[in-house]
Amino acid sequence: MRGLLRKLSGPSTPDIGLLFARVAGALLLLWVHGLPKIAHYQEELLRIDDPLGMGRAVTLWCALLAEVACPLLIALGLLTRLAALPVVFLLGVSMFLVHPGWSVAEGQFGWLLLIVFGTIALSGAGRYSLDARL
Repeated sequence: MRGLLRKLSGPSTPDIGLLFARVAGALLLLWVHGLPKIAHYQEELLRIDDPLGMGRAVTLWCALLAEVACPLLIALGLLTRLAALPVVFLLGVSMFLVHPGWSVAEGQFGWLLLIVFGTIALSGAGRYSLDARL
């Protein structure tokens, strides 16, 4: 058992963890929120909340940026910290302004995504990313 634990705690383990968090978080956000917004754009335009008063079309385009373009960059590890910022902002607006009455249980997916992308924004992409190669 110690041999296995030693292998799992090598110097590249944090970078593998960041790779997993980046790719898994980005694909979840893209699959659960981004792609459905593209597929049902007209319906989303009619029902999206506009908590910042920018207008529904601008709000939807900002959401698409944060839920489609940014997750793709994050998954690739390209401009990762910069790409994580709109995602963190969107999730913060969602959790604090759009759904402030949600319990932790009701908003757990949003909170977990906020934790994942907040961590990525703070720590960066890690060694296994395009950022590390540039």
